[in-house]
Amino acid sequence: MPGIGWVGSWSTEVPLAAPSSRSGRAGVRADAVLTAPEADLPVLFVEVDNCTEPPETLEAKFEKYLRYFRLTTKSSVGDDMPLWRTRYRPSSREGHPPLVFVFNPGTRIGPQALKNRMTTVLKGTRQIWAGDYQAGYGSSEERDGYWDFADAIPVLFTTLDRLQAGGPHAAVWWRCGHRQWETLPDALDNPSDRRAWQAREKVRRARHEELAQCERERELERAREGERAAEKERWAMKPPEPEPSPEVAPCERCGRPVTDPNERADAQFAPSEDGRHCATCRRDMRSQYPTLRQAFFGRRQRGK
Repeated sequence: MPGIGWVGSWSTEVPLAAPSSRSGRAGVRADAVLTAPEADLPVLFVEVDNCTEPPETLEAKFEKYLRYFRLTTKSSVGDDMPLWRTRYRPSSREGHPPLVFVFNPGTRIGPQALKNRMTTVLKGTRQIWAGDYQAGYGSSEERDGYWDFADAIPVLFTTLDRLQAGGPHAAVWWRCGHRQWETLPDALDNPSDRRAWQAREKVRRARHEELAQCERERELERAREGERAAEKERWAMKPPEPEPSPEVAPCERCGRPVTDPNERADAQFAPSEDGRHCATCRRDMRSQYPTLRQAFFGRRQRGK
């Protein structure tokens, strides 16, 4: 079955201590160190437990690893940086490098005793791997928070028989703080860290903006309805348009209205209205010389 790294990726019995400490007594000696950047494992510290020491001895190793990871030194530009970074490459994950405990009970203890041992070590080292909970509120005043793993060690448990049966790429890793056996990438992930909070916050902000946009649209529609109601009220108060004047028949002689209020003042001397001619035409027609017939018989009024 495929493994992780190659022979040269592994180092054994590696002392981890500050350069000034005597014989490394202030540090810890790792059973093995794996450096496999190609597998997204810049560095992985490994401890093998043959189940011959009391759980308290294992818990003490956790404290030594934490002290070592907290050691700092100056970088080339004068900034503080973790001492372990001078020897190993960092990963993209938050916190200290991961630490794996491989339990090898053999025939020394049974399955239940092994489970009890792992549970005891897990509970006794909670302050090492649990991280700090950062409580707060989201943008929508929704109470929310996340776990800060900046000063936490990702601790993974497995057993030798699981590794032999499934290989390191199978779901044979139990991350302290998780609730199931996982593959190595899932076990090293921090699903409840600040990234998860930021993802939830992004969703909350989008939802908040959507609700705000809907409220703005409702406010705009209410304003438009108010304007329409005001316009309707103004039209209701406006006086009615005057009815158009009745159409006046045109004069048969000149085509102008038979009754025209703009007639000249001397139109008052015109003959009486006949319904066919305007006042000017009636006056002109009366002033014309009579024909021979009209001279003998007089002007005859034409019927309408």
